[in-house]
Amino acid sequence: MISLGLIGFLGGLITGISPCILPVLPVIFFSGGVQGARSDEEMQAEAQDPGADGPDEGALKTRVKSEQKTKRRASARPYLVILGLVTSFSVFTLLGSLLLSLLGLPQDVLRWAGIIVLVLIGIGLIVPKFEHLLEKPFSWIPQKQVNTDRGGFLLGVALGAVYVPCAGPVLAAITVAGSTGQIGIETVILTVTFGIGAAIPLLIFALAGRRVGERVKSFRKHQRGIRITAGVVMIALAIGLVFNLPQILQRLVPDYTAGLQEQFNSNEQVEEALAFGGLVNEQNEQLTNCTPGDPELGDCGPAPEILDIQEWMNTPNGEEVQLAAQAAEGKVVLIDFWAYSCINCIRSIPHVTAWDQAYKDAGLQVIGIHSPEYAFEKEASNVSNAIDEFGIEYPVALDNNLGTWTNYRNRYWPAHYLIDANGTVRAIHFGEGGYAETEAQIRDLLKEANPDVQLPGETDTSDTTPELGSTTPETYLMPTKVVNYAGEGDYGQGDRSFTFPAQQQQDTFALEGDFNLDSQGIRSDDEGKIKLSYTASTIRMVLGGSGTVTVDDGTGPREIQVEGNPGSYLLFEGDESKQGELTVTLGGGVDAYSFTFG
Repeated sequence: MISLGLIGFLGGLITGISPCILPVLPVIFFSGGVQGARSDEEMQAEAQDPGADGPDEGALKTRVKSEQKTKRRASARPYLVILGLVTSFSVFTLLGSLLLSLLGLPQDVLRWAGIIVLVLIGIGLIVPKFEHLLEKPFSWIPQKQVNTDRGGFLLGVALGAVYVPCAGPVLAAITVAGSTGQIGIETVILTVTFGIGAAIPLLIFALAGRRVGERVKSFRKHQRGIRITAGVVMIALAIGLVFNLPQILQRLVPDYTAGLQEQFNSNEQVEEALAFGGLVNEQNEQLTNCTPGDPELGDCGPAPEILDIQEWMNTPNGEEVQLAAQAAEGKVVLIDFWAYSCINCIRSIPHVTAWDQAYKDAGLQVIGIHSPEYAFEKEASNVSNAIDEFGIEYPVALDNNLGTWTNYRNRYWPAHYLIDANGTVRAIHFGEGGYAETEAQIRDLLKEANPDVQLPGETDTSDTTPELGSTTPETYLMPTKVVNYAGEGDYGQGDRSFTFPAQQQQDTFALEGDFNLDSQGIRSDDEGKIKLSYTASTIRMVLGGSGTVTVDDGTGPREIQVEGNPGSYLLFEGDESKQGELTVTLGGGVDAYSFTFG
């Protein structure tokens, strides 16, 4: 528990000094810091000058006590703002998705609520009469003043609802746990310590703002201007969030914490604590007993449940498949995590289908867990078409919320988990390759379950797994995942115009023309071009929509018709891996998501 808390704290601390906190800093500085200093100075001045109350000692003491109370409240404002931010961020991250799902509300309603609150508080700071209107609903509370000047905690709550810290393994573990409802004491500890770590730099900045407000004379003289400025930056942040402007700012500023994040993320203790991409629970805590890819069978603990499945395919009347029932029948189970547009899965599936055909009569039950990478992969009809295309006959579960993915602490496409006839995980393999070893393990477990079993000969499916480093890495086109873009200018969401660079590095891509970029992929309604510098023998592209794509690999243009559900289209195929360039022209109506290589 202590090490997990330390990991959460350090992960949050690194996030708290990273560029992703820049958009909220002006609000923290003015509303969390300077406003507290302004009120503090005002109370000191009032305490020194009793004013027109005269010599009434009792009245004077009462007023002094009231002023001291208000002074303490003003001094606490930076702490209240940060406390509100940490509280709301922790609660919304862990429970927000679950509560919204139960209420049937959109998943972004909390973010919009936070934006609205920021706007209301901002207007209240600028327009005092509007502030009084905000206070009226709370007028029934005895001796309470709920206003924008002193409501630091409310401001922090609003900031916590819209605050989007930089992604990393700690935040990913928290987010997945919250979205799937798999919340335990470990998750709570990780979330709270992450929030505290991220809040410390913000608190320091808020206290610095208060200190500046105390020391700089112009701040003390222009109290009204400080309120207006705080309101303006608050409304500006809200407008910026609506149009995703903070993301643009973050991309323009170099990530000065990248090296520190890399050291932290690759630390062996961090990887061990967050192993397999999810948090530990009673069902999956023993999975770390096995080393993924070990050709020897081990004891990885009882198989975690298959849960939170939206739909079952290839089963009678859509009935669910329960692991307990398979164990009761003495079956060996192979669980295959896959996504239908993933090139690694596409190359792996022929081996899985071959094992299903060869060994199902001998007691093997293959179960496919379809855990989507893209939004379109959540559509049942798209998955159903892919099942038919790949010739999959074994049961497939749609794991759209990544519930089973998380319960297995998985983080790879594809991933194989071998479960013996007693319901114990005996082997784990991540990624492509190792097919001969996995098949040997299947045969050993079948013999272990039934020593008299008659096994067929080994399957003969060619292994097309590329050698490590021999091909260009999978290349995503959506701005949220882009890693090897070689062009110039901002590669962010929205309408963008691009030109090819004078020189392009190997294993990169660049754009030319007008494009619209969103969180899933890119589109051009005016025949935009993509130049790809590659190392591969086979190139495929995940495309959707309807239209024509033109591919020119130097031997002349070739047209590909895109229609139907999004899927993987072959662009180039050679006899051996080589370096080269090709240009892809997107016709109107075609969506492009990624390049994959073989």
